[in-house]
Amino acid sequence: MLLTLATEHPQALLTVVARTPTWVWGLLAALVALGASQCFARSAGLRRVLTMPIAMAGFSAWGLASAFGGTAQIAGILAGWLLAASAVAATALWLRAAPPTGTRFDAADQRFELPGSAWPLALILGIFLVKYAVGVELALQPQLAHDSRFGLEIALLYGVFNGLFAARSLRLWRLAQGTRPALQSA
Repeated sequence: MLLTLATEHPQALLTVVARTPTWVWGLLAALVALGASQCFARSAGLRRVLTMPIAMAGFSAWGLASAFGGTAQIAGILAGWLLAASAVAATALWLRAAPPTGTRFDAADQRFELPGSAWPLALILGIFLVKYAVGVELALQPQLAHDSRFGLEIALLYGVFNGLFAARSLRLWRLAQGTRPALQSA
């Protein structure tokens, strides 16, 4: 419906945007700032590197729960999301096991030196846009909340984004594990 609205009645999109709660734009600004900060080379601790995919998975789970939580198919939708995220993460790790060129881990300081990348920004925006579009679709067609196929399609989209985030962090975690100093026996 949203796609039809955008193509056949683009002026209606102004109404959708105008009726969007203000806090949504604040959240978008914060997410863009977070993603944009990763476009530049930086230093980050292991905890921060692992927190990002967990936070984005939480945002995705919240999106699924808020859209489909009151329906009987929520367990299947969440299972589809986890399966998709796991499959995408495994595939991404299989296709590219090493972290990006220029990535280093300082075991003494427990910090990464990371090259800039637009991928985190793209993934963050993808998750946000899915959440936003689903919210609009459900406002226009509330019965979609009970449509198993729609719910699974959304879960799979979230799963792709979350799987790519997870693979990125797992590559970094592997790098950190490989550079930790060995324990010395007494």
